[in-house]
Amino acid sequence: MAESSPPPLRRGRSNSMSETHSFTHKSSSILSEDQLQCSICPDVFTDPVTTPCGHNFCRSCLTQYWDKSPQCYCPLCKEKFTKRPELKINTTLREVSDHFKKKSQVDKPEVLCDVCTGEKQKALRSCLDCGVTFCESHLEPHINVPKYKKHKLITSVKNLEHYICQKHEKPFERFCRDDQTCVCQFCTEGDHKNHNIIPIEEEIDNKKTQLGQTQTEVQQMIQDRLKKIKKINHSVELSKRNTEKEKSDSIKTFTDLIHSIEKSQNEMLRMIEEKQKVVENQAERFIKDLEQEITELQRRETELEKLLNTEEHLNILQVYPTICSPPTTKNWTDISINTNPDVEILKTSLSQLQKTLDEKLNKTLNEMLRKTVSTELKRIQQYAVDVTLDPDTANPNLVLSNDGKQVTYGNTKQNLPDTPKRFTRYISILGKQSFSSGRFYYEVQVSGKTWSLGVIRESVNRKDEYTLTPQDGFWTVILRNGDEYKAFAGPSVLLSLKEKPQKVGVFVDYEEGLVSFYDVENRVHIYSYTGQTFTERLYPYFSPCNNDVAKNPAPLIITPVIKKMKCVIQ
Repeated sequence: MAESSPPPLRRGRSNSMSETHSFTHKSSSILSEDQLQCSICPDVFTDPVTTPCGHNFCRSCLTQYWDKSPQCYCPLCKEKFTKRPELKINTTLREVSDHFKKKSQVDKPEVLCDVCTGEKQKALRSCLDCGVTFCESHLEPHINVPKYKKHKLITSVKNLEHYICQKHEKPFERFCRDDQTCVCQFCTEGDHKNHNIIPIEEEIDNKKTQLGQTQTEVQQMIQDRLKKIKKINHSVELSKRNTEKEKSDSIKTFTDLIHSIEKSQNEMLRMIEEKQKVVENQAERFIKDLEQEITELQRRETELEKLLNTEEHLNILQVYPTICSPPTTKNWTDISINTNPDVEILKTSLSQLQKTLDEKLNKTLNEMLRKTVSTELKRIQQYAVDVTLDPDTANPNLVLSNDGKQVTYGNTKQNLPDTPKRFTRYISILGKQSFSSGRFYYEVQVSGKTWSLGVIRESVNRKDEYTLTPQDGFWTVILRNGDEYKAFAGPSVLLSLKEKPQKVGVFVDYEEGLVSFYDVENRVHIYSYTGQTFTERLYPYFSPCNNDVAKNPAPLIITPVIKKMKCVIQ
């Protein structure tokens, strides 16, 4: 058994606790009835209770509503409660409501006896034969006197004349089905003679049966809509969960990418620091060598100083060859510190690092974009329609399959009637189906050929020259010269596609003014016309183009759409 759902609410004015406590018996006289109505019944409150969010309902109404609802929430503002609130009667609001009910009953006019003189008593029954309404005492003859017992009595009514034929002053006892009106016995013998006449009770029973059927239909419509609401809410919850998962996946993807960038950054910094260490080590070696040479030169300078000051001149001659020979030192003229050691290696490493980062970033973004387009495609594929080709619009050079799903260019022009619907100048054909509202989607296999696809408005020129632009009533994407994709948006837009589409999906949202094209198999968005204004019927448009010297023989094929989602919000 399907889970029952709470009844729909009538939106009305809600009362908070602060408002309730300000009511008095005196002020209730100026309140309107809808201010004291339960939004579930809707009647004046009986044993009113107040929810934690401040809205008021009849206790029994709210209890039954929560019993039928899978979750406990306010029927008006939809605030959810973690546990079912304990309901206590709002005594002040109950007093105001009870006072209002009593006052309404007093204000409501009663049906009074037509026979009473002086102070008239409350009527109990009305007699259709007498045309009079009686109180309890004056009704006594109709109960005890035999000739009055045969009169037809009904519950006292104020407008008794509505139950009596004004022409013959007799009660309505029959119903004329030909004229759909109540008639008396004399009417059936006069104006309504030979008409289809049945007892009025039978017609009332028929009408009650019809009303019962209508009530059942209305109840079923209510249940259908409640189920639809439940289905929509379920879809929203699924969407929320999917959104949270997508957010989590995106955060993880970018976190991993950031870690990769940080790792690469650290590697680059390490290389720069190593470069500095190489410079410092080289400088340290040069300084050490220079200091050693300085020490040796200082020693020789000391020896020379001694020789210059010695009195032993013969000694000078003996040591001169040795002391005056050039010292063993490096030529430091062309020696310098290389502040950019292995610069080419560093440049190569940095270039490779940049390339790696770009590849990772592009891969990440492309994967995310593909996932987004895939999700979008799954959604719009729910609006798939069954499109077949219309032979009455086909250019005479086009050949159609028997099922109306394939079209190719034929080298021989066929002898076909030149009707207003037919394209005669260009190699074009339309779908039989047309659309003037809502959303629709179809897919076409385009592999192995050049093509034009999209939608057109009904009044386009089919005989003379035209351009595939919105100005001329066309919203299309084309392939020419093997890999030249264009959208004739006026001016035309050259499209860059990494992969060649084998199957193209076309989606239209009439009210939004949107026409979108997708590479179905690669889950890639090709192009969208946005912000368009449609005022005519739209037809699917196809062009397989000519054979380009036998290089374009493949057909355009309208393929069935494989829907992957079971639930969608319409």
